[in-house]
Amino acid sequence: MYIEVVLPVPLGNTFTYFVPPQMEAQIVSGCIVLVSFGRAKHYGLVSHIKQVPPEETIKIKPIISVESPQSVIIRPQLRFWEWIANYYLCSLGEVFKAVVPAGLRLESAQYTKKKETFVRLTSEYSNSDKLQEAFTKTKRSPKQEHLLLSFIQLLKQDKLKQGISKRELLDKSKASDSTLKGLLNKDILETYDEYISRLETYDKDIADANTLSPLQEDAYKQLMLSFREKDVSLLHGVTSSGKTEIYIHVIKEALKLNKQVLYLVPEISLSEQLTERLKKFFGDKLGVYHSGINNNERVEIWNNQLSDNAYQVILGVRSSIFLPYKDLGLIIVDEEHESSYKQQDPAPRYNARNAAIVLATMHGAKVILGSATPSVESYYNASKGKYGYIKLEKRFENTELPNITPVDVKELRRKKLMKSIFSPILIDKMKETLDNGEQVLLFQNRRGFAPLIQCKICDWTPKCSRCDISLNFHKKLNKLTCHYCGRTYNTPTECPDCGSLKLHSKGYGTEKIEEEVNLLFPDVSVERLDTDNAKKKQSISNILYRFASGKTKILVGTQMISKGLDFDNVGLVGIINADSLMNLSDFRAYERSYQLMSQVAGRAGRRKKQGEVILQTSNPEHPLIKAVLNHDYEAMYNMQIEERTLFRYPPLFRIIEITLKNRYENVLDTAATEFTLLLQNELGDRVIGPDKPIVAKVQNLYIRKILLKIEANASISTVREILTNAKKQFAEHPKYKYVTIQYDVDPN
Repeated sequence: MYIEVVLPVPLGNTFTYFVPPQMEAQIVSGCIVLVSFGRAKHYGLVSHIKQVPPEETIKIKPIISVESPQSVIIRPQLRFWEWIANYYLCSLGEVFKAVVPAGLRLESAQYTKKKETFVRLTSEYSNSDKLQEAFTKTKRSPKQEHLLLSFIQLLKQDKLKQGISKRELLDKSKASDSTLKGLLNKDILETYDEYISRLETYDKDIADANTLSPLQEDAYKQLMLSFREKDVSLLHGVTSSGKTEIYIHVIKEALKLNKQVLYLVPEISLSEQLTERLKKFFGDKLGVYHSGINNNERVEIWNNQLSDNAYQVILGVRSSIFLPYKDLGLIIVDEEHESSYKQQDPAPRYNARNAAIVLATMHGAKVILGSATPSVESYYNASKGKYGYIKLEKRFENTELPNITPVDVKELRRKKLMKSIFSPILIDKMKETLDNGEQVLLFQNRRGFAPLIQCKICDWTPKCSRCDISLNFHKKLNKLTCHYCGRTYNTPTECPDCGSLKLHSKGYGTEKIEEEVNLLFPDVSVERLDTDNAKKKQSISNILYRFASGKTKILVGTQMISKGLDFDNVGLVGIINADSLMNLSDFRAYERSYQLMSQVAGRAGRRKKQGEVILQTSNPEHPLIKAVLNHDYEAMYNMQIEERTLFRYPPLFRIIEITLKNRYENVLDTAATEFTLLLQNELGDRVIGPDKPIVAKVQNLYIRKILLKIEANASISTVREILTNAKKQFAEHPKYKYVTIQYDVDPN
């Protein structure tokens, strides 16, 4: 027997191994085997079983052992992985490494079952007639008597139970370990260990879905009709229009047909807020899968999905598209426009929204793409009839969309009226909102205290020694930090170039805004939500809980506060610097700016009362700002589609970004030029570059970029073949041996 094995390495797709006769009976497609590869040993996945020996004359190694008695994947997972590898230009091994939990594929992270200690009556006293004798033995110890009584009462609550968790018993009886030890020494109780699941259970009553409003009901009916003709439908509903309620009704319909549902959200913070809401309707049918859960929990969820007790609804972030699904009937991609759905590093650099549509096709499932500000690509597909399209133009209970007021900070500075980061009108509105008992959200899409510090005399600014980027100043830590490699530096007290002591911070991030808010409102509780203070598992949920419960009155944050969060009492949103979003050198800059500003503005109001938004900008007459003020998505879309048609960008063209890296800049420049020429020989003017990016060095590696603009209907397999051949020719040059080449299909 010979097998093809997928290994977690960025080389090829599968490798052939021989199965010793004594192991043949253990081999099934999809099982995990241990093999030697070069000097290392790897756990790999069996993709194919072959009885005929391969034609190659090289010696084929035997496998070392079979590690799983059954397959860890189900159809059509492997076919889906192959599509991911082919489309996103990576190896099958890179997909395997990225998607299968470490506990199933790494010796160093092997899954361990969770054990818990339980307490039960010894065989001598397990008969109810003997219980009185047990109580007699505890007469001289009231604490032991109380603990034994608590044990009996807990046991009676569930007659099927033989024992009670030690932790639960001590917690509910308020007894000590020593009291329990006394009962153990008297041979009345005994302890034993049991393996238990790490997955939470829901013990509350399941609620019926809420009644939809007339507008929601109409959108729901349109959606169900759309599914008769289209596999994918775009639900374009303004913020707070009640899209989640519609999703719940569609999920209920899918479950009636015994189909599984995948509900994708872009961030952990959203999954945590949604979990409680969905548990009320789906209870133990709902499983949650995201990067915040540990390796053992991931393995348990993965194995659970392979079992007969699989979750019927999975709520998760982008990686949950790779879980095993037996009969997927529906995929919901909420906030489908979000850039968080795109994996950046390492490979595969997939977009979960696009991949979910392919996965749904393989299962014969339907897809809902939901957003108040759809991606240009999704709206384009809907406008061309490829997707169904349903629009919800009104908020739930007809609450008005927020009133957005532009503030010309350039004019205020000219008149010397800008005394701080905040315009006078924003300060006044914050006071008014707080006086009304409402809360304030302040949005600035830059973390840290200031983007840089600078010498007032010679303009020197500190830069990272490993990256070609200025360091951000973090005042709380009194450190300079590189936001690319994460390295920190001590903050200088004098300029190393001219010796001046006149160093000052320039610009502002969320940390500085938080400080200024505390100075303006010293008696008001203020918190900040960005990646600096939300790194721990519970940090995000704790910050959001305090804000949702009203303990925090002002929340300062980056784009993390824009992602579909639902707060009841936000009366005011302040967008501190709209221009910083628009000025990015990226073809998606205007689209992303519109989405971010509209989404964060949508946090205001939301419950029968129109909210207010103060938008600070130096260019209030800019067409994009006008579109935001008027809640005019179509104006932004028309502006973007015209520009992208002219300059050959998505959705009319597919972009592939090629990144070359090397420690030596002169070697990299030559290599990038040569690789570009190889591609231009095949693809002509579809190849643009090589270019030096704005950040041209990261972690001591110099960077060059090449851009491919390929017609949307072109074959990705043909492009892959051209790239593979060019890379082979390129690799023939010994001096380019250590030049790294990475591909990013459909980059953000």
